[in-house]
Amino acid sequence: MLDLFDNQEDAHRPIISEEELSDADVLIELKKIKEELKDQVVVLGHHYQQDDVIAFADITGDSLQLAREAARIDKPYIIFCGVHFMAETTDMLTKPNQKVILPDLRAGCSMADMAKRSEIDKAWTFMQKSTNEKIIPVTYINCAATLKAFVGENEGSICTSSNAEKIIGWALKQGTKLLFFPDQHLGRNTCFKMGIPLADMVVYNPNKLNGGLTSEQIHKAKVILWYGFCSVHQGFTLEQVLATKKRDPEMTVIVHPECNFEVTQAADDNGSTSYIIEKIAQSKAGSKFAVGTEINLVNRLAHEFPDKTIVSLSPYQCLCTTMYRVRPRWLLASFRAIKENKPINIISVSEDIAQSSIKALNRMLDVK
Repeated sequence: MLDLFDNQEDAHRPIISEEELSDADVLIELKKIKEELKDQVVVLGHHYQQDDVIAFADITGDSLQLAREAARIDKPYIIFCGVHFMAETTDMLTKPNQKVILPDLRAGCSMADMAKRSEIDKAWTFMQKSTNEKIIPVTYINCAATLKAFVGENEGSICTSSNAEKIIGWALKQGTKLLFFPDQHLGRNTCFKMGIPLADMVVYNPNKLNGGLTSEQIHKAKVILWYGFCSVHQGFTLEQVLATKKRDPEMTVIVHPECNFEVTQAADDNGSTSYIIEKIAQSKAGSKFAVGTEINLVNRLAHEFPDKTIVSLSPYQCLCTTMYRVRPRWLLASFRAIKENKPINIISVSEDIAQSSIKALNRMLDVK
């Protein structure tokens, strides 16, 4: 571990644990140890991380961008400042000799937790019995590796919020029905944008018998949506959109497609995290945006583009609390462990799960 003391007498004192250090000392040591281990470690930071974590990121982006960047990295350690499913995806795309580390193992995703492999398997059995038509499963990248493996095993694909329309279009050419999980809102908003009526979509809720659906409903539906959702993006409401437009008609309301249907329909625009960033970056000086996505990103955009008005659509703090679990002191703990050659919080996906998941990832990457 990096010694915080300067003289010989102090050097024999026990190293102060990460929990005991002041916030200021954590940042000082992090800066030093990151420089010391720069040839061994790359830090990836998701857009939703707080600024004091992003400050130590070598590469920032959304989950897929970061996974792709990780696949190009040769350094032995990758610290992923994000949530569990993102670190899993990164592990599957990196080399066997590399280790992917998540600073806090409790950094999960409530949406990803709303779909479990056992529930998907059970639902799939019911759906297969309910119709002779071919169902193609598509999972949002925001899910566990076991679900990515499921779609890999069943001729399906992964998608992101950036390419959901393209992947869903591909899926409906492979079969006549779509099973989309775990986020119902991204599925609904994308399918409606593609011209599929809401009447042709049903929601499967694993907490109900047969998902709360009959075999006839499954047979008639074109799109079967899993019941999951992002708790952050459900914090944005139709009332907020209408109030913003009334208060300032010049304000452009732009939201993430994980928001509910009423919000995306009332907004001026909607798109992935990268789409929102690009849209704001390319707008002219003096532009005004009310943004419906995670507050750390909104605040960062406001700081980055001071010549524009950028505010959150919600008057409340729409914070991703699981992302918030990754703090500088846990990042420091990861660095200290690497320095001691005793890395902690390593995320490792088993070979069988990884192989099936990679099939699904490759299908996504092959769709033009």
